[in-house]
Amino acid sequence: MYQSVRAAAISLKPKKWDKPYNADKMEAFFVEAARERPDLILTTEGVLEGYVVMDVIEGRAEAEAVLDIAEPLEGPYIQRFRKLATTLKTCLAFGFAERIGGDVFNAAIFIDSQGDIRGKYHKTQLAEGTHASWYFNRVGTTLRAFDTPLGRAGFFICNDRWNPTIARTLVLDGARLLLIPSYGARNKLQNQTVMARARENGVPIVEANVGMNLIISKGEIAGYKWGVDQITTATIEVPNAQSTASARELERQYMDGQSAEMAPRHEETQKRLRGEPNRVDKVNYGELIAKES
Repeated sequence: MYQSVRAAAISLKPKKWDKPYNADKMEAFFVEAARERPDLILTTEGVLEGYVVMDVIEGRAEAEAVLDIAEPLEGPYIQRFRKLATTLKTCLAFGFAERIGGDVFNAAIFIDSQGDIRGKYHKTQLAEGTHASWYFNRVGTTLRAFDTPLGRAGFFICNDRWNPTIARTLVLDGARLLLIPSYGARNKLQNQTVMARARENGVPIVEANVGMNLIISKGEIAGYKWGVDQITTATIEVPNAQSTASARELERQYMDGQSAEMAPRHEETQKRLRGEPNRVDKVNYGELIAKES
């Protein structure tokens, strides 16, 4: 029913406008995280160039500078991390500004342990919005899951977490694992929202935010760490793809446990009827039955 996967998240804080520095820092942290032998390592949104789009929007930089620093998929930095994934024998995922012709997208990429690009996503819910003239900050147009050696997966980026339709669409497209590279505020409500996305959809979520990592499996926190440049590793349970066979197996497991539970429940009911101490009264269930009858 589940596949156990070791996942690592890195709350890496990049330096704005410094790709060489950020790439070196990413590699060092990927190497360090790989010591725990994870199947997957995820780090933050816009980590390669330093998440610089707001510098343009707020007037601290020119739009052309984003176009210059953005990385095409075939660019040298992406190739560098494809090679690193093969060296470390693990999957790598991270956010970066992707250049496609004369446009730039807030992107995330998944590279498998063979160095193959298995998936890519462009952020669709931009907190700052977009405009036809903003070629440096285009909005994504698709929500698609992708196949990986760890199961079918999907990305959503930072502010995307607030929209339940994004996560749900990915899961309906077959995603059994969701990944969130983020570069934003860190607070309890955001963590609760990510937890809600995991519980709503019955899939694990790995989030790497600048200053916080959160890993959720089976609707519970499997790993959490506060602080910049921290590594968090945990085992997550990735559910198998939905199928009739999976449904029958889960049905069997449930019915086996349910059948075994009926006799003890019957015994507790008889104790209650005889006025003896019982488990039902401890949860006030007897009062509920009495009121309903």
